Amino acid sequence: MEQRLRIENPINPYEWNVQGKANEPITVAALLDRARKILGPEAADIPVTWTLDEIYTRLDHNAPRILILGGSWDHPAHVMDLETVMRAALNLWQKGAVPFYASTPVLCDGTAQNNMGMSYSLQSRNAIAQMVVNHLEAQSYHGAFVIQSCDKQPLAVVSALAHLDRVRRLRGEAPVWATFAPVHVLKGGTVPEKLRVELEEVAQRAETMGHSDIADDLRDALSYILQCSSNTQFQGVFVRAVAAGVITKERHKVYEQVLAVNTCDGAGGICAFHGTGNSSRDLVTGFGLVHPEVELLTEPPTFKQVGTVVDAFVGMLNKPEFSVSELVKANVKNAIRLHSAAGGSTNLMMHLVGAMVYAGVPFSVDDIEKVHKEHPIPDMFDYSLTQGRDIYALAQQCTGGYSRGMETLVYELVQQSVPMDLDALTVTGTSWRDRLQDKKGLSATEVKENPIILAEPRRPFSGVDVLRGNIFESAVVKVSGMELEQFDEFDGKLAVVVYYENEEEANQGLLDVQLLEKWKANRIVDEQVLRQLYRLNGGTGTPADNYDDLFDDMVERRLFKTAIVIGGQGPDAFGMPEMFTPMQHINANRTLQKITVLMSDGRYSGVTYGAAIGHVTPEAFHGGGLLYLQNGDVVRLGFRQKTLDLLDSAALTQGEVKLAADNWQAQRMELGADRKTRLLQRRRQVAASNRLTGCTDASRGVVPMAVWEEAEWSAQLENQTQEDVQHV
Repeated sequence: MEQRLRIENPINPYEWNVQGKANEPITVAALLDRARKILGPEAADIPVTWTLDEIYTRLDHNAPRILILGGSWDHPAHVMDLETVMRAALNLWQKGAVPFYASTPVLCDGTAQNNMGMSYSLQSRNAIAQMVVNHLEAQSYHGAFVIQSCDKQPLAVVSALAHLDRVRRLRGEAPVWATFAPVHVLKGGTVPEKLRVELEEVAQRAETMGHSDIADDLRDALSYILQCSSNTQFQGVFVRAVAAGVITKERHKVYEQVLAVNTCDGAGGICAFHGTGNSSRDLVTGFGLVHPEVELLTEPPTFKQVGTVVDAFVGMLNKPEFSVSELVKANVKNAIRLHSAAGGSTNLMMHLVGAMVYAGVPFSVDDIEKVHKEHPIPDMFDYSLTQGRDIYALAQQCTGGYSRGMETLVYELVQQSVPMDLDALTVTGTSWRDRLQDKKGLSATEVKENPIILAEPRRPFSGVDVLRGNIFESAVVKVSGMELEQFDEFDGKLAVVVYYENEEEANQGLLDVQLLEKWKANRIVDEQVLRQLYRLNGGTGTPADNYDDLFDDMVERRLFKTAIVIGGQGPDAFGMPEMFTPMQHINANRTLQKITVLMSDGRYSGVTYGAAIGHVTPEAFHGGGLLYLQNGDVVRLGFRQKTLDLLDSAALTQGEVKLAADNWQAQRMELGADRKTRLLQRRRQVAASNRLTGCTDASRGVVPMAVWEEAEWSAQLENQTQEDVQHV
């Protein structure tokens, strides 16, 4: 009798499901027919064996029902999904599985920046997770071949599959297996030479008019590989140039258009900067869920590459140790260390936590912090958008055989004595230790030009740190994006708070060409405090006699530090949008960027010159310290000690550095109540159906409370079981 591939589990929802066995054969046949037609010569030699009878027989026999899960074609990463879907479908069928296809909407963070879409971006992660669970349950799929894109999709799908894996096991059904194939890397654009020449003329005109800061910032923007992210930096400079009369609004719009249409390659893909998209690529690979054959590509995978992935995937079936939740839990420390060593996006601090919670572990940023403390994680990633070392360059190194991506990073971390769990299993069907046996292209030293993954660390620390203080219970700061010089320039310094109640206010304020002059004219901080800051932040010699001269001198010498605070951006208040746009406005102002840190209960992906401090909990909406800060407050930045605290301003006037009293918020209850009223009104701008209500805070991943409670319950049961075993 012919041996057929099947899921070895007594529960087959299709055994008595006549409707399913009537509905599904036509969808499978249509998918495979279309695949053969679309792929043309590539699939011409594949025999047509998918009769309706054969599909019925496989369903009845409990053959693996595998969902090929893609994304919406209105996301740049998914515009080339079609061929990958078709290659996966034919390969799965040839291996004895039953392939299906579905896609989910994928919100593009780049498109959503600085508009209301940002208030739905994080919520889309939970929504995608719900949709994936719904779909796999309704159609009774055993697993998934996931076309992984960027933004919230990768970890949303990981979370969904890990969660469903646990639910299925609880019911006595087969586990859920999956393999992820990340979308290829999108090549960055180039500023057309004609525009480059004209913008240099604009810079020279700005210098002639006395605006050397605009000229310097424009040339700085021109030094970057053209990305949608760098376009925002140009935007900030252009707005200031219009306000200063250097260019007209009409020329601004022309420049904007030329830059926009030259930014993205027509083949789509995941943007080449090391933001959430490529950080998710690192992290999902670190979880052991990505086959190295498709990890880092410059174009969609070939039929042969997809076949290699499917071969390994089919080999995992019926092995519970390779299920999604098991791989996630077994590889979590590897994932944390890879994310840190590569200097990944701050967003992943929530998404990593969320994936673990969905997998049944009541995880938080405290647990990430524990991993960081177990062993120092060095900075092993020399990524630069101004020196040609973006992720597209890394993908070229991988496809050229000179690097193995995350396998190379794992190898180099082991060489640095970082305790990687090499016995953890992966979707290759083998462990990391087995994967590292092949040394070809493994060492970072094999990349002779423009290395991105390093053999020798840039410095002994990296990643995203967790901060504590008297303003919040926790916050996160991305130290990997700050050069040591920048780190030292802000660590231990005192910064004056400039408060904005929301991002719109912040964007408007940060684009004001007179911003610093207004701070000075309005006496943003008490004069006696300013004089103490001069001394405490390292000033030498006799300070200027009058406020204006002292302020100007401190700004010029970078002795004046400011903490731009943007409150009211947390999950429950406004969906926790990314503060990318105000960060870019700071980056686009040469003077401001050298003296500023940014602090918010919103999200972050990248960095400013000064630290980007985000994910503050509790959020302002729930009475967190950010609700009560005000202009002129002074905070102490303790990045090496991983602290940030509000100081007692009265004591500071006498030169005493003293923490604010424990009840400092109680003195500002009226201020907090007024702001809360405005936050409630503003919150109505977000559709009630899509608000992040009933979720945990940022430190626990902003997951639905039901998911968190289930993880806590599971942990209690597991602990009780372990205690019972030990007792016996």
